[in-house]
Amino acid sequence: MTEQFLNQVRLADRWKISPRTLERWRWTGEGPAFVKIGGRVVYRIADVEAYENGRRCASTSQSTALRGVQ
Repeated sequence: MTEQFLNQVRLADRWKISPRTLERWRWTGEGPAFVKIGGRVVYRIADVEAYENGRRCASTSQSTALRGVQ
């Protein structure tokens, strides 16, 4: 089975965010793990899904804690 990847544009579309947001997250160490080959950045589907699962919240107080807001 081959691994599947999303490029920055497809992941941004999946999450309805700007591709520049993903660029900023890579710079600041936020967001899912990524793979850089040459000048190309891609995201493994498994890493994207793990990141999404780690951001699941049952209440707004949980979502505030994920952002580091007190």
